[in-house]
Amino acid sequence: MVGPYRGLFERPGVKAFVLAGLIGRMPMSMLGIGVILLISTLTDNYATAGAVAATSNVAFAVAAPLSGRLADRFGQGRVIAPIAILNALALAALMILAGSGLPEWTLYASGLIVGATSLSIGSMVRARWSVIYGGSGRLHTAFAFESVADEVVFVTGPALVTVLATAVNPYAGLIVALVCMLLGSLALASQGRTQPPVQQFRTSAGTPILIPGIALIAGVSLALGAIFGSVDLITVAFAEERGVKGAAGFLLASFAGGSMVSGLWFGSRNWRISMRARFVRALALFMVGLVPILFIDSPWLMAGALFLAGFAISPTLITCFSLTERLVPPSLLTEGMAWISTAIGFGVAIGSWAGGQLTETYGASSAYGFSLCAAVLAVIVGIGGSGLLRLPEAPSPPRT
Repeated sequence: MVGPYRGLFERPGVKAFVLAGLIGRMPMSMLGIGVILLISTLTDNYATAGAVAATSNVAFAVAAPLSGRLADRFGQGRVIAPIAILNALALAALMILAGSGLPEWTLYASGLIVGATSLSIGSMVRARWSVIYGGSGRLHTAFAFESVADEVVFVTGPALVTVLATAVNPYAGLIVALVCMLLGSLALASQGRTQPPVQQFRTSAGTPILIPGIALIAGVSLALGAIFGSVDLITVAFAEERGVKGAAGFLLASFAGGSMVSGLWFGSRNWRISMRARFVRALALFMVGLVPILFIDSPWLMAGALFLAGFAISPTLITCFSLTERLVPPSLLTEGMAWISTAIGFGVAIGSWAGGQLTETYGASSAYGFSLCAAVLAVIVGIGGSGLLRLPEAPSPPRT
């Protein structure tokens, strides 16, 4: 299973941008919970803490395609560095304001800037893979590796920021997130050899989201984000209802762990069926995998059920990004990738809100029904619009 990944890193510069991208994207799993822990500790106000974190998340979702377009138009090297520095200043300002006693609106203003200047590092790294291995079977394996890297970040990031904020200092988690973002982003910006070339060609659609296939994938990604956001929140409530709130992190790690294992396996296979068929089947598998969690009462059985449910996450996301790479013109590649991240981000916000409301009203086990409904919606949209995802197979690389 690991064998096909060994050859990915032979090209010059690949190891460097992979490492930089992994470090630079750590804040995507640390920022939200870090902001909540900091503000709630200093102000004893969870409502404000959650609202500031939500403001930052929505701002990121709105701004990510814009930063992607700037990277496509001017090159990643010229765009990443100034935005990363501005993001670091905004995050530092948020930390200072949190304990200053200034009006609450200053927290929202700084949180808004933090989100708007957060870079979609994963999209930029995937764009580099597309330039290196575009048109070959190795791109599928590269995207699988990136999905596994995302899961590693989401398994380790929340635990790291929680330990730092609770055992060291309320500011410690966000400080580490800031350092990771700045070091990883600047390191990625300095690697001009592997960045996608700036191209003059522009699609008549103007923006990738107006391409029918991309709009379809974004709609499915919105539903996927709703699953992620609702499962995260409901699982914490599920553990608390059963008197094992400390096990919530383990349960969520099981969900991400299933995705990590399936991502490694999925990327190691040489698939004969089309991307469209893989996409639809992964969505259906995700829907089926979520059914058991509605009927489980034991936290330990839930860990196993979430692990199995997570198996469909990586195959679905890998195929989403692979289809996007094939559907958008090269001059809009990074922006196209960013639209998928944006849709997922909006979905997470919707899922978190809906999951919280339903948990308060009906309890955690019943609230999981929303996650299943979102999966059913993703399947309906994916199958109904699958005709928009028909595309010719990538040409084989020339023999040497």
